[in-house]
Amino acid sequence: MKRLIVLTALAALFILPGYSQEKKSPSFDEVLTTRRSIRNYDATKKISEAEVRELLKAAQEAPSWANQQPTKYYVAISPEKLAAVQEMVGGNKDRIKNAPVLIVSTFERGKSGFFGNTPTNEVGDGWGAYDNGLSNCYLVLKARAMGFDTLIMGMREADKLRELFAIPENESVMAVIALGYRAGEPRKPNHRPLDEIVKFF
Repeated sequence: MKRLIVLTALAALFILPGYSQEKKSPSFDEVLTTRRSIRNYDATKKISEAEVRELLKAAQEAPSWANQQPTKYYVAISPEKLAAVQEMVGGNKDRIKNAPVLIVSTFERGKSGFFGNTPTNEVGDGWGAYDNGLSNCYLVLKARAMGFDTLIMGMREADKLRELFAIPENESVMAVIALGYRAGEPRKPNHRPLDEIVKFF
């Protein structure tokens, strides 16, 4: 009898007004297969500074050469800064006009790929760009896991961005990343056959 009462009480929890189950996190495969480069954002949905902080905290988990962590982020979240950055992304301006957050991604030169002031190999600062890409990868995947969408933009006016955010001269401006919510479902792009990009030996 006691067991029946307990089960009845638990069942009642699920039908009480206002009761909601905790949102289930997507699997890693779901994150991978639903992430898209989004070029149309929902203007009615916003993202808080706290959510951006959670996102960038995850990006910090990305590996880097000798743990140099060369990547830096400059976040435009105020209306003034958003409007300014929108003018610095070339033909993507209209595509990201409703994104509530724009993130400028940079890396410090002379860190990854160097021992002291000497490049470890012929790639040199290419390793800084490599590490920046890893951080940005973590960023866009975490964004999708949180229900957000992104667009990584290589078209950007680096000198103007540097001035707008007072980015130091020893940092290379890599990309501007739009962050928001998709306004519709994008088409899934085709991928090359695996055997075209992989060789087993």
